[in-house]
Amino acid sequence: MHILYPLIVAYLSLSLVVYLFREKRLRWQISTAVVLVMFLLRLFLIK
Repeated sequence: MHILYPLIVAYLSLSLVVYLFREKRLRWQISTAVVLVMFLLRLFLIK
């Protein structure tokens, strides 16, 4: 279970990065970037 959770968060982060670069609307890019930052912070703060 310790490996599964970071893998899920990494997958979601990767899909958000792909979505971030495909999206043309600035507002949606900003909201996607905020969600991505939250996922990455959660991933790196796991102990």
